[in-house]
Amino acid sequence: MSGRALLRLLGVAMLLSGFLWALQGSGLLAWPAASPMIGSRPWVGWGAVLALAGVAVLWASRRRP
Repeated sequence: MSGRALLRLLGVAMLLSGFLWALQGSGLLAWPAASPMIGSRPWVGWGAVLALAGVAVLWASRRRP
């Protein structure tokens, strides 16, 4: 697997994880039911930061030769 593909995989994983964290923190997604992140507001911010970092990694993977 090339470096560009690894960066894309990492970026997508970060983006999806960030969305999951933000949705759980806001209480919009109660899965898994035993997650301590559900309804915990700090996870909304951490999820947004992780999702934005994932976008940056995806952007960087496009710019990499």
